[in-house]
Order: sequence, then structure tokens, then C-alpha cells
Amino acid sequence: MHRSVPAMAEDNSLDTTIREPSLDADEVEMLLFALERSRAQFAWKCGGLDATGLRRQHPPSAMTLGGLVKHMAGVEERMMALAVTGQPPAPPWDAIPPGTDPDWEWRTAADDSPEELYALWRSAVERSVAAVDAALPDGGLDRLAALTLGNGKSPNLRRMLVDLHDEYARHVGHADLFREAVDGLVGEDPPQE
Repeated sequence: MHRSVPAMAEDNSLDTTIREPSLDADEVEMLLFALERSRAQFAWKCGGLDATGLRRQHPPSAMTLGGLVKHMAGVEERMMALAVTGQPPAPPWDAIPPGTDPDWEWRTAADDSPEELYALWRSAVERSVAAVDAALPDGGLDRLAALTLGNGKSPNLRRMLVDLHDEYARHVGHADLFREAVDGLVGEDPPQE
């Protein structure tokens, strides 16, 4: 199955192509489709903005679209690439011990250019996709993650994918409202060719 990673154009827009699943899709294909669709929605709502649009706060929340992009890059990195593979996280996540500064992504996003934020998210998605692609042939959705919880148990890949999709679902809703406030962009799915 071909899976895409959002590409970035020169205008900071991200690939928002949604590839429909087959009509007889199995559980793996449907989980990956749901996640990729949420990524495409997120890319559409957050992509193509300049620094002003990415840094705009939306009171009473201090959240910004740039903060969302950096946060989701961190989620992709920690939840999938790190938790599934057990490998050390990539920069800049390797310099921040887990749990020591939970607001770091939100606080530091304003220091990053749009190009840096979009590239950070895109590279984290690439590592996440690669981790899942490598894990699926090695036990499928029942394969246990390298992450061990406080109770000594490890979640399976199915649980990790559903949790990642849930994180996108939550933040696509934020991005939808924030983007409308920035420049009036509205809609459920990005326009498709």
C-alpha cells in the first residue's frame, strides 16, 4: 500500500491529498487511511501561513497554529517513531527529557520560522510512517510497542495508531477554528483534484 508523507511546496503549503481506501479495506488499511486523512486535514488547516499567521494567539487560549504544528511533530516523534521503535528521538526532541518541560513545543514555536516548523512536522511524520511500515510486517497491529508503561505492559501498534489519530482529531478541531480566524479558510476536507 502506498502511503504518503505531506510534501512542502515553496509557498509553505503542504500536500493535502487524500487517497481513498479500497471498498473492501481491512483494519490496517482503514486505520492508516483515517490517520492519513487527519494528517491531510491538519496540513490544510495549518499549511501555507507566514510567521504572523502561525504566531497569532486565539484568546482565551494561548495556543497558536505554529504551536500546534510543533506539538504534533513532537507527538509523531514520541508516540510513533520513538515508542514503536525504541530508538532515541531525533533533534530537537533528543535534547528534552520526556516530561521535563511539557510546554516546550508550545512556548518555543514562535522562535521558529514557518519553513522550520513545517519541515519539523514533515520529518517527524516521515519517521512515524517509516516506523509503522517497519512494524506492520513484524506482528501487524498486535505487535507490541517498544514503550513500556508504568504497569510494566506495552501497548500494541493498534492502540498507538488509534491514540495518534485521536490526538490529530482533537487538534484538527483547534486548527479549524484558528485558521478561520486567521484568514477565513473553512471546510472539512482539503479540496482534491
